[in-house]
Amino acid sequence: MRVIAGRAHGRRLKAPRGLRTRPTSARARESIFSRLQVRLEFEGARVLDVFAGSGSLGCEALSRGASQATFIDSSRAAVSAIDDNLHALGMRDRARILSTGVFHALDELASDEVEFDLIFVDAPFKNDMSAEVLGRVAQGSLVAEGGWIVVEQSKRAPAAPEAPKGLICVNVVTIGDHRIAFYRRPQAAASSGVDV
Repeated sequence: MRVIAGRAHGRRLKAPRGLRTRPTSARARESIFSRLQVRLEFEGARVLDVFAGSGSLGCEALSRGASQATFIDSSRAAVSAIDDNLHALGMRDRARILSTGVFHALDELASDEVEFDLIFVDAPFKNDMSAEVLGRVAQGSLVAEGGWIVVEQSKRAPAAPEAPKGLICVNVVTIGDHRIAFYRRPQAAASSGVDV
């Protein structure tokens, strides 16, 4: 696994040991970021990587200019891999790692009134909590106006989660084994008819 673009282009990423973590493929990451780069200014963006695993999505965003990233994962092996990757890439000072359950972490961020410009949700395929996490993100006002949420699921999952109140589902694409849905919190007076 390597960083695809930006300041850390080509640098290797470490994946957690064992079978519990399923890193996002390079093809899926490239597709996600190519779709986002024409819609989102990465420079200075605040990023949240939920079910972070190796941290590859958050690290990719940091490499492309994000000002800070918060990573959530309850697995010790994943947290160790994220920390190692951030240190190896020289990004540790722009990152926060929450080593706890996802809902506890989201509640903590909501109580701190933190907002993010980009949120990745990559729940385990076998225990797909995407809809619940998306709902909690919307309920906690964690996505900034104009911000994006990317939800990655197995293509065999029944359907992409419906957009909760305050969000719109802009597009859903299938890449290999992945179904990737793009959601946006519209600007107060902005049109929502944007294709990704």
